[in-house]
Amino acid sequence: MVKDVGELDWSLLQSFSAVVDAGSLSGAARALAQSQPTIGRHIKALEAALGVGLFTRAPRGLAPTSAGLEIAEMAREMQSAANRLRLIADGKADDLNGTVRITASVVTSHYVLPSIIADMRQAMPEIQIELVPSDTTENLIFREADIAVRMYRPTQLDVITKHVGDQPTAVYAAKSYLDRMGRPKMLKDATNLDFVGFDKSDLIIRVMADLGIKTTRDFFSLRCDQQAVHWELVRAGCGLGGAQTIVGDADPLVERLLDGQIQMQSLPIWLTAPQALHTNLRIRAVWDYLSNALAKQIGI
Repeated sequence: MVKDVGELDWSLLQSFSAVVDAGSLSGAARALAQSQPTIGRHIKALEAALGVGLFTRAPRGLAPTSAGLEIAEMAREMQSAANRLRLIADGKADDLNGTVRITASVVTSHYVLPSIIADMRQAMPEIQIELVPSDTTENLIFREADIAVRMYRPTQLDVITKHVGDQPTAVYAAKSYLDRMGRPKMLKDATNLDFVGFDKSDLIIRVMADLGIKTTRDFFSLRCDQQAVHWELVRAGCGLGGAQTIVGDADPLVERLLDGQIQMQSLPIWLTAPQALHTNLRIRAVWDYLSNALAKQIGI
């Protein structure tokens, strides 16, 4: 066994943790932007240093041995401590020069943030922005993002949050579709038209049920769960669909329908960042800019 943990190269433990998480050398290589042979050499070096086997072959890749599982837990604790130290150090930055990484949903990243970021870059050109469109929850503590724009209240520990406001939603359809099929005057008229639905999600079915319209998945002749593509299908004239008014009202290809007849649920907008980073000057500057710009867009 290794005599002193200090003798270990930290990169070996990073590669080891990545293989545990990914279940394969190739998956770890993609996660760390390394080559598969490099990851393989790291694992062999770590096994030689520790004097134990860390993985066994499994049907779908590599599975950690009992020793590997114990070491994986310790490696995660070390990585967490290292990340927290880095967050504290980054939180002390006292100038604007540097990069801020923002994550948001694909729809928000595609349709809402570009104009805000364009204005932000003019106002603060010394700050570089990385935008990560993702509908998954990014881990702020492990620096997968510095600031997250969420449509739900974050519950992750050791983060700060701000409720920017509530974004209204409405029903839209392409003008070309309405010119062809007619414009519904009443809610019951709309049910005779096409709707773009979700595939696996039952969200739209539940929303329509709340409006007194009982439907099943088969009601929707076109279905797609990816929300940015879903909106593009609506824009292309495939049928009716819901959208944030900040997106739909700004789109000249569509028009809002059934105002006053349908009470759509608003989407809350939350900003989130690790506590340690909120004292970083550039993170704070981007946080404040996003908060003000998003609030202005939704009319607050």
